[in-house]
Amino acid sequence: MKTPTLASTQAVAALITDADFAKFAEYFHRKTGIHFDAGKRYFVDKRLVERIEATGSCSFRSYFVMLRFEADGAEMQRLVNAMTVNETYFFREAYQFDCMVNNMLDEVAARKLPGSRIRIWSVPSSTGEEPYSIAIYLLERWAQIDRYDVEIFSSDIDTSVLAAAERGVYSRRAVEQLPPAYLRKYFTPHGPDEWRISRDLVSAVEFSRVNLSEAADTRRFRDIDIVFCRNLLIYFDDLSRRVAAEALFDAMSPGGFICLGHSESMSRMSSLFTVRRFPDAMVYQKPV
Repeated sequence: MKTPTLASTQAVAALITDADFAKFAEYFHRKTGIHFDAGKRYFVDKRLVERIEATGSCSFRSYFVMLRFEADGAEMQRLVNAMTVNETYFFREAYQFDCMVNNMLDEVAARKLPGSRIRIWSVPSSTGEEPYSIAIYLLERWAQIDRYDVEIFSSDIDTSVLAAAERGVYSRRAVEQLPPAYLRKYFTPHGPDEWRISRDLVSAVEFSRVNLSEAADTRRFRDIDIVFCRNLLIYFDDLSRRVAAEALFDAMSPGGFICLGHSESMSRMSSLFTVRRFPDAMVYQKPV
């Protein structure tokens, strides 16, 4: 594969006009729900140029034609992988995990018989820190874990981060919020300043590619009791947020809970959910 030079990259970037950017942004939004405004122009142009160069296309126009009419969608997936941001670490915004084990799970369990299934869905997965954090919290801090059949699902639109999540190797920065005892218990050293997570934890999470804007992708998720959808919908526009919120609502069990990122508010997206204020966190609930 040819490596782009600075000169060639700048030359191609100069050929991406305002009209090209608008056309691409509309297409990408329609396919993924992710909205790029003019403030993201540098970010988008840089990654577009990388894909134009990597595919040997001579211009934005030729690349865009290929992208739209490609039969297998492989380049679209590579472009999605390049355009998505995946910044996370273990126990991020841990107050919501506290709320899960201190309040939400007990309410969910109270509606079920012992031995019943409890389903938790983390979307986006990113590189796996969130679903694995959920699994560690369950094992370490939920007293009823042995009484129920808990399933953890984790999804992302980016196939490269799903592969990284299943590989389960993390940097020092990713694990620095973990208590040392948890790091020793669930991880083993893997090269300089890296740790590999226990294969038992990897096998406890079912990873899958999901686009929240595609009904066919979300339709297979049903009876979900707790959803973590944090810091994803901030990248969507208003219409795409409503579509995603309705898809999540349909996937959830009556009485199920959903956690959003600290800067997100369900009241701005959908009136389907009710607000629940617990000592550790404010979350949203599908009415029983």
